[in-house]
Amino acid sequence: MPGGLIVLGSIHTEMVALLEDRTAPLYNRVTDTINLTHLDIGSILIILKDHAEPDAKHLLFLWNLFEGVPKFYWDCYEQNVLAADRKTLLRRIFFESSSPLRFEAENWFLRELRGRYDVVLKFVARNPGRMHNDLVQAIRQASGNPDTQVGGYLKVLIERFGLIERKLPVFAKPEAKRSRYYLTDNFLRSWLAALANPVSAIAFRPLDELIEEADQRLADAEGASLEKLAGQLYEERSRKGIGDFPITDRVQGFWDKADTEIDLVAVNATTKTIRFGSCKRSPTKLLSDVNNFQQHVARFLHTMPKYQGWDTQLVGISPVLGADQRKILTTHGIIPQDLNDLTAGLG
Repeated sequence: MPGGLIVLGSIHTEMVALLEDRTAPLYNRVTDTINLTHLDIGSILIILKDHAEPDAKHLLFLWNLFEGVPKFYWDCYEQNVLAADRKTLLRRIFFESSSPLRFEAENWFLRELRGRYDVVLKFVARNPGRMHNDLVQAIRQASGNPDTQVGGYLKVLIERFGLIERKLPVFAKPEAKRSRYYLTDNFLRSWLAALANPVSAIAFRPLDELIEEADQRLADAEGASLEKLAGQLYEERSRKGIGDFPITDRVQGFWDKADTEIDLVAVNATTKTIRFGSCKRSPTKLLSDVNNFQQHVARFLHTMPKYQGWDTQLVGISPVLGADQRKILTTHGIIPQDLNDLTAGLG
């Protein structure tokens, strides 16, 4: 049949003007939508192996910043910093006058948002995982307006822009109230939580001091990113038939009103095996949290009697684990896993 194919793609406001404005020639003409996802972690590993020495901590640093967006890795390649140390990369990519990503967040995301949206985004970026009520109260205090309709802004940021996601505990019903809120995009979260303020202060503060501040803030954010990265690695390994734990349910964390909190819960219903993970950026904190982790798992199993007869496995995850640290975890009945273990065979 004769016809034509028109493919459009741009930032949100421009797409709305083309497709949703009733006076636009393409109004109501969309027949299909393609959602382009990020590169998987295996693809990122291939890029790093070609242009940098494989390093688990460096992978976490880059993934925390750029996740799987090809453009950002290309920018780093063009600036010859894919293999550079943290501060050199930050300087070249964000802090110099010719830095390619110095204005990226403003141009890609934030110029489309005005007023309270900006306040909500910044707060969620700097306080990931807050419950709804805590989030609403804190944003109202920060904005200085007790009447701020935070729920409405959250709804738009979730449903229209897709910049925030509402997460429920694994096994929770969709209408459950114990939801938490996170920014969906690593780059935007890193920008708002760690980079925006230092970059905006270039004109009146020493550059080295600003880069040090940004680096420390990014390091603080890498703990939450490690949880997200570990969950995606479990899913990707299972999808590719790699590793020791094929999963049958989506990997997710767990929390409840009794303060039970577990970073990762993976389920294999076929073999009736459930694996609980504790993720800590610092191996020292991972080791010191062993007893607390085990107590949280015990409370989970008490709350969820369905899984009490299943094979229960505990795993401790950190970017890099040494032989002594692995031995201590194993002694406590916890499987040691670092990012080298979880990325083996992917790239």
